[in-house]
Amino acid sequence: MKFYKYQGAGNDFLIADNRDGALTLSSEQVASLCDRRYGVGADGLMLLEGSDRYDFRMTYFNSDGSGGMMCGNGGRCMVAFASDRGLEHFDFEAADGFHSAEILSSEGKMKTVRLKMKDVSEYCHHDVLSGVDVPSEGWFLETGTRHYVRFVKNIGEYDIVDEGRNIRFNAEELKPVGANVNFVEPSEAGIKVRTYEKGVEDETYACGTGITASAIASYLSGVSPSEVMPDGRVRYDVYAKRDRLAVDFVPLTTSDEFHDVWLTGPAACVAEIIL
Repeated sequence: MKFYKYQGAGNDFLIADNRDGALTLSSEQVASLCDRRYGVGADGLMLLEGSDRYDFRMTYFNSDGSGGMMCGNGGRCMVAFASDRGLEHFDFEAADGFHSAEILSSEGKMKTVRLKMKDVSEYCHHDVLSGVDVPSEGWFLETGTRHYVRFVKNIGEYDIVDEGRNIRFNAEELKPVGANVNFVEPSEAGIKVRTYEKGVEDETYACGTGITASAIASYLSGVSPSEVMPDGRVRYDVYAKRDRLAVDFVPLTTSDEFHDVWLTGPAACVAEIIL
């Protein structure tokens, strides 16, 4: 059994080419492979699979073996992996629907991938979350995965794990499945984002759908974008724990949706793994 390890802004994944359909993994096997002590170690596991409609299908699992969701950093890594397998066109399906991508640059193992995310129409503001004993005003958004976004100061000093876990498990408005929790601090250079991810149940170095949610929540909260383009599209530069990414989209106009949402950031092959 062969896997490849990729990382996108520090979010790391095990990926296998399963276009022949020969590989079947249980949730227990996925969790075992992603275990950082007794397995290979990763934030998630993905399969490149065949599709009747598009170039391929991306099947994603969290490190605890749960699935059925989209991962933005994972999507960029999957596109880099597909490119390394010889694919040149990147229209694909994932758990949340259709995606498209392009590779903006490639230098050695590192690629810069621009990934089209889903349009965002599900969002709402909460002044407070019931059942949570920490400050909790923020935004809920569905960007392919469920996210909650809080704006904070001195983000580097925040206890992301304890506060994120509190909101993820205890907020009545987010039950029964909970949500990833993002902490955002605006700055002159862009927005800083740190994320507690459900399924991983820890802080990760970056979360693509969370970064997308954080950029849209910033727009909804009146945070100035990094750039407003002549056609009205806006871009937010986003700083994760170590890497810089960007989110651009067409903001609300005559509808309640954010259209043509794109996530741009790095993706790189780390290792080939034979089990």
